[in-house]
Amino acid sequence: QVAGSQNPSAACLYPVGCLAREGGVACDKDRPCPPPISTLCTHEHSTPQMHPFSVMVNGEKERVSLLFMKLASRGSVDTVAQQMAAHPEYLESFLRTQHYILHMDGPLPLPYRHYIAIMAAARHHCNYLVHLHSAQFLRVGGDPLWLQDLQAAPARLRLLDQINKVLAHQPWLTSCAHIQALLKSGEQCWSLAELVQAVVILAHCHSLCCFVFGSDAESNCASFAKSPSGTSPKYCPFDAANELDSNCYLHYVHSANGLHRLDLLTLLFCVLLDLEEEEEVICFTDLSRFITDPEFCYQEFARRDDHFQVFRVQDYSWEDHGFSLVNRLYSDIGHLLDDRFRSVATLPSLHSHDLKRAIWNYTHCVLGIRYDDYDYGEMNHLLERDFKFYIKAVACFPDTTKTSVCLLSWTSLKPSERIHVNLLIMEARLQAELLYSLRAITQYMIL
Repeated sequence: QVAGSQNPSAACLYPVGCLAREGGVACDKDRPCPPPISTLCTHEHSTPQMHPFSVMVNGEKERVSLLFMKLASRGSVDTVAQQMAAHPEYLESFLRTQHYILHMDGPLPLPYRHYIAIMAAARHHCNYLVHLHSAQFLRVGGDPLWLQDLQAAPARLRLLDQINKVLAHQPWLTSCAHIQALLKSGEQCWSLAELVQAVVILAHCHSLCCFVFGSDAESNCASFAKSPSGTSPKYCPFDAANELDSNCYLHYVHSANGLHRLDLLTLLFCVLLDLEEEEEVICFTDLSRFITDPEFCYQEFARRDDHFQVFRVQDYSWEDHGFSLVNRLYSDIGHLLDDRFRSVATLPSLHSHDLKRAIWNYTHCVLGIRYDDYDYGEMNHLLERDFKFYIKAVACFPDTTKTSVCLLSWTSLKPSERIHVNLLIMEARLQAELLYSLRAITQYMIL
């Protein structure tokens, strides 16, 4: 069991069997395998290996920093990747989750997964993610015609538009009716397992838009375009897990203690193997082609409105309800998500525990979720007005076409501390969407 887990069933996902079951331990014969971790760093009495990463380093964070420096020297690291790398403990958890939902075994075809990600990112006009997933959509064999607009996609995908819209902007509206409409739509109906994976992808991408917005990564989106000289655009390794095709790159490290899980360095090393395979990405100037009802946006959640009752965590929580449901319908994803939530909460930080909880709970508050056992007066004491405005902007309307990026005066904070704030907002937003959607699925199942 993972230390500190509140969920007795949240056992450690990473005994290698969990990933090995997915058939991902084979190596592509035409590609070099990443060297064992032991060969990536030399020791005092060892013979240095002739490898670009054969340098003496101490600790995972230093090794990751060296790898990102290598990537950056080749023009291969964007702002978001560099920022997340400030917290390698979290980055590893994030990459594993993202790789699992986009590339490992699951009910949805690979092109569907990336198209759903495009739909989600388009709701927040996130060029960065739309460009990224458009390239991956084509790489896994997606029909280029689908990228013309939403109407060119299959009817089953178009059916997701309503729940995508609601989760992106007013998740408290998510209801059993949305679930029923998808599961009982004749020949175009979704299975429950497919829907759960789709909802996880939507929530993952909506919340990732928050981080992209908060980190101002959209300003680097031009790097996706074709360069004036006609050469391929810069490679984007932020979705480093996308390079770990399940039949190629899941390599494991042998030691005297047996088979161990991949560490972050091995995951990131795989990015270098495809640097010569850069591909052009279709750039869309008008992302509205992937959405309907563009005027639908975030509205203030009215706590006193009888029509929209406050979501009380005591009645439906991630630990007691959401985790078990999502893990039952989409094997192992609950463990991965749970690991992300714990990872961001336990990152080393100058922020006090009370401040981190205030950031998390305020993000949930503006999305209609409340904790009966929390003193909201403490939140008002810890979070200044400008800080609240920033959290709300990043969590609720992370759209540069409608909202200017509000950069707080955080001169007293280190860059890694600022990044930690954005990660907390992103993960709180992710959990909020999951709670609303999983509660609606639960209500449908007990009808």
